[in-house]
Amino acid sequence: MRLQAGERFAAGERFAAGEKTAAIARDLRASVRSVERRRCAWREGGLEGLRSAGPANSPTVSHSRFAVLEEELGKGPAAHGFEDERWTLAPVQAVIRRRLRVSLSVATVWRLLERHGWSWQAPARRALERDEHVVELRKKDVWSRVKASRRHVAPGSSSRTKPASR
Repeated sequence: MRLQAGERFAAGERFAAGEKTAAIARDLRASVRSVERRRCAWREGGLEGLRSAGPANSPTVSHSRFAVLEEELGKGPAAHGFEDERWTLAPVQAVIRRRLRVSLSVATVWRLLERHGWSWQAPARRALERDEHVVELRKKDVWSRVKASRRHVAPGSSSRTKPASR
């Protein structure tokens, strides 16, 4: 089990007091190995050495590299070989992988874009071709079929061996 921030600093104070690693690990419900790693970090950098450096496997995109990405996104999806003329997270992820040579999850791509002021897009207005009368007729037609297809509920038994009483 990994030590959380408060636990790391508490362990650092106990290191300074000369307590044994096993006792600290037992009290903090952490592995001896984890406490030993923190003791080594404490020896090298004191309490500051116990601060978290962040996740080890999370690649980052600097502001200068994000500027390159924005330039690429400004060219549009077609310039990158995508048929759809809208940017979605998957194509943006592909551009980041190809152009910046960084592999990010879709969720990380979303957080990256959001952090730099990008947002999801919604149409500002309805399509000119939309016919509200046809839409309403279709809703009524589809709804009546969906509503009618519902099975009638009758009293019965949930047992496989006992037949429903009628």
